Amino acid sequence: MYENYFGLTRKPFDLNPDPTIIFNNEMHKEALAILRYGIADRKSFLLLTGNVGTGKTTLLQVLLHSIGDKNHVCLISNPKLSIEDFYEHLATTFELEKFTGHKTKFLLTFTNFLKECHSRDERVILIIDEAQVLPIDILEEIRLLSNQEYLEYGVMSIFLVGQPELNKRLSHERLLPLRQRISIRFHLEPFSAENTEKYILYRLEKSGLQQNNIFTQNAIKLIHDHTGGVPRLINNLCDQAMLFGFAESTRTLNTKIVTQAINSLQIPGEPASPLTDQNTTKPGITGTLFKILTTISLILILIGFGYLITTHLN
Repeated sequence: MYENYFGLTRKPFDLNPDPTIIFNNEMHKEALAILRYGIADRKSFLLLTGNVGTGKTTLLQVLLHSIGDKNHVCLISNPKLSIEDFYEHLATTFELEKFTGHKTKFLLTFTNFLKECHSRDERVILIIDEAQVLPIDILEEIRLLSNQEYLEYGVMSIFLVGQPELNKRLSHERLLPLRQRISIRFHLEPFSAENTEKYILYRLEKSGLQQNNIFTQNAIKLIHDHTGGVPRLINNLCDQAMLFGFAESTRTLNTKIVTQAINSLQIPGEPASPLTDQNTTKPGITGTLFKILTTISLILILIGFGYLITTHLN
């Protein structure tokens, strides 16, 4: 809607993961390098965690676009599955014999599949996104898969990706054998204030912005303060602010515009109020001092009024 108005070729803050627009700050570079290392070094288990909206799914999309042809990949992005659904998903994705409910038969078929992949120097990669909602029973089934003899040859890698609650889920006593097999762990943190600014500029530049920026410095600070540096929240807030700027026919998005966006989205936290976009403080009495002086004045007036009444009665 507002792309042409701001001279852009695309929406810069689309919420859908786009592997062609990846902000490679040091932390995300390291996370992606670890994911690739997990495949290259034939690690059995890898754990990637991060709070909601920190970019885990986007990293997985980048990884999937860079995986070679000699890799068989199964991505499960909706892990609320029954055991039967889980095995049926694996069978369908890896083009195995249809799962008919006989787990032992499937495991034998799967072992033969791993054996064939090993003979052809191919890899099998199972990636489970949002793994923090996996039932304990499914996690135990994943452990059974990891017990296959050809896993020891590095044929198969299992990546568990999810929110920090995943660590609590894995601490269950029944999952000790699985937990002990996790050789790599990495946690994604939100952006710093500096990286929030770089991220916003990067997304705008990749979307065709010709000028340096359309957000003021104080507006960016306000965005960081109210999103905590979480990329998904930054995208949502910036998109809404640009929509407000378009509606008000302004190409400079200041704290007033961002404040409107914050309040319209009802972002958790203290209600936003406009901040000045000037770097200097305007002369005058601050709100707190004004309240104090007003209270003192009222007290003095009441004392004076009481004194006059007392004098008159006497």
